[in-house]
Amino acid sequence: MTTDNKPPYQLTYDDAVDVWLRHWAGQYQHHIAAVYGVNPGRVNDVLKGRKHVGAELVAASKRTAA
Repeated sequence: MTTDNKPPYQLTYDDAVDVWLRHWAGQYQHHIAAVYGVNPGRVNDVLKGRKHVGAELVAASKRTAA
């Protein structure tokens, strides 16, 4: 048994932008969370605006630019 004391991954602002794009593309929150190896609650924090405020607007601008 190994003890890995590495802190859990935290979503970055760029990750949050991608979370919004994936969400709008129809991906489920638990699938998005699995991509990043985080708890689905962290994805929900982004989508509810509790983390990385403004990422939705950046994602929206990327979405319309594509």
